[in-house]
Amino acid sequence: MSYDFNDDGAVREESGLRDIMGETMEIAVEKCRPVLDRHCKDFISRSPFLCIGTSGADGRADVSPRGDAPGFVQILDDTHLFIPDRPGNNRLDTMTNIVENPQVGLLFMIPGFNDTLRVNGRAQISQDATLTEKSAIRGRIPKVGIIVEVQETFLHCAKAFIRSGLWNPDNFQNREEMPSLATMILEQVAEEDAPPSEEELAEADAFIEDNYKTGLY
Repeated sequence: MSYDFNDDGAVREESGLRDIMGETMEIAVEKCRPVLDRHCKDFISRSPFLCIGTSGADGRADVSPRGDAPGFVQILDDTHLFIPDRPGNNRLDTMTNIVENPQVGLLFMIPGFNDTLRVNGRAQISQDATLTEKSAIRGRIPKVGIIVEVQETFLHCAKAFIRSGLWNPDNFQNREEMPSLATMILEQVAEEDAPPSEEELAEADAFIEDNYKTGLY
């Protein structure tokens, strides 16, 4: 049985949604800022991790993680940030979307903090050497980075993190209860009548582990 995405329970207009959910709290509207104040800058300087949301010209959406040591996102001024691009799988989903549609949304997180910081704005891909060179790690300079022109920023409440208990060690799950990343991917792409061999799985696991050690920067 499959779910009917167009079932009768769908809400298709904001007016109907407001009838169900109610109006926005006043402080939730007033807290939005068009610039990075001292609290936003402090939050970003402490954050080792963010998610960036983008969409292409066709509206297809994507969310991608970015992470490094705290301070890896450069605060250029009150309305501009620079996010260095580190080596990945070269899908380039985020950057391809930015070329087509510059609107982005960022969600900054700090381990142990249940609060988050949201930043919305316009982005562009940059090869500015003064910025990329400042982001060098172990002598390796990123080829490009993402400059974000801030349009809206606000601190987000902790309810989702409290409900999920994300940072609570008691909630950590045993990674060994699921297959390795390489195993899952190889099984996803394999033909049904030709599953990957144990040797292929071992080689893929070894490749990924080596890449984590040698390909971070």
